[in-house]
Formats: sequence, structure tokens, C-alpha cells
Amino acid sequence: MIITEAPSFIKTYVEDLNNKLEKHQPGARLTLTQRTWLSFCLTGILMVNAVCWAKLERASLGNYKLSALSWMFRKSKISWEYLLIASVRLILKSYGITGGILVLDESDRSRSKNTKRIHKAHKQKHKASGGYINGQTVVLLLLVTDSITVPVGFKFYMPDPAVSAWNKEEEKLKKREFPRVSGRLNRNLTQSIRQKLNWDYSCSKILKDIILKLQLNVYWPMPYMVQTNL
Repeated sequence: MIITEAPSFIKTYVEDLNNKLEKHQPGARLTLTQRTWLSFCLTGILMVNAVCWAKLERASLGNYKLSALSWMFRKSKISWEYLLIASVRLILKSYGITGGILVLDESDRSRSKNTKRIHKAHKQKHKASGGYINGQTVVLLLLVTDSITVPVGFKFYMPDPAVSAWNKEEEKLKKREFPRVSGRLNRNLTQSIRQKLNWDYSCSKILKDIILKLQLNVYWPMPYMVQTNL
């Protein structure tokens, strides 16, 4: 599969997205170079079914270099947060969606063993083999409607290293048949609970922020029934 030019429907989508972005956040409009890069990336993702700069370079027969694609993603001043919000609002308007349900879902993604530079990568249980791998856990905020399900937000999750270390030590004590130390257990349980509360509070703040930016009318409690006002 060779990419020579982005198809017309992707070009139209990027232009509509750019107009929506300008309307939602004045000054965040994409430049011509940014629009060309985004159109190429969307086309490449559809063709190779992956987000991989090396594969996109090969699909373009070297016309788009890996280093240039990566630089645009890392260094180009694109308002990614507003771009996501504008994209979701554009899709909702295009499909005539006026309501739905907000739900949380998580997904584990395996990564390379050398994960020093990958954000919040940690050891995960590999269900297929029963062993352990390095990977990321992505928690997605999904808007579920009668016609489509679309992600409207996300956050990376990583276990508290202190709690993980305590659990590892606890397993060693169990194997040696040592009794549990109640003081240490209570203290670490408190840490675990505090971690969960901090995580829930953080998710709640992000959720409310997304709801306000998408102009969603929310009906509590969970699952969140919403109506859009586009």
C-alpha cells in the first residue's frame, strides 16, 4: 500500500475540524503544514492499521521521513486538548447525536521490554501466557450512543510503587508462613485507599472538565446520562 495523497474525505474532515477548532478556541487554528501532516497521518493509520512512524515512512516510499513525522508530533505547537474536543463535537454534529451515556473503560497495551522513555509503563499480568510483560494501562472516557461509541477523554494509570512493593513483600512472607504485621498492613492499606481516592478525584476533575468543554448536560450518578448542546 502506497500513500501518494490523502483522500478527499480526509482532507474535508481536516478542514472542517480546523474550522471547528478556530471557532471553539480562537488562535488554535492549524497551519497548512500541520493540516498536511495530520491528513497524511490519518491516511496512513487507516492504511497500515497502526500508529508507527516507520510504517508510515515506508507507505509513503520515503516522501515523509520518520524523523520529520516524529518531530511534528513532538514539537509542533498543536493544541492537542482542544483538537480532541473539537473533533468529538464535529463527529457528534455530523451524526446528529444529541445524547448518550458516559462510561469508563480501561485497556492494557503491551510495550517493549525497554520502556524507560514510555510514559507510565509498568509490569502487567499477561493473560495469554500467564507471565508478566511491560505495558501501559489507558483509562478511556467513552460516550456511548445509539449509533456510535466515541472516546472523549483518556488518562494513563500506573500502580503506586509503594503499594506494589508492599504486596511483593507480603507474598514473600506468606510463602515463609510468617504472620501478617497488622501495623504495616493498616498503613499500606491506607496508602492504597488514598491512591484510589486520589485517582477517583483526578478522574472526576477530568470528567467534569471534558463535560464543560463539550457542553454536555449531565444527569448523575454513574453511568452519566448526557445530552449534547452543539
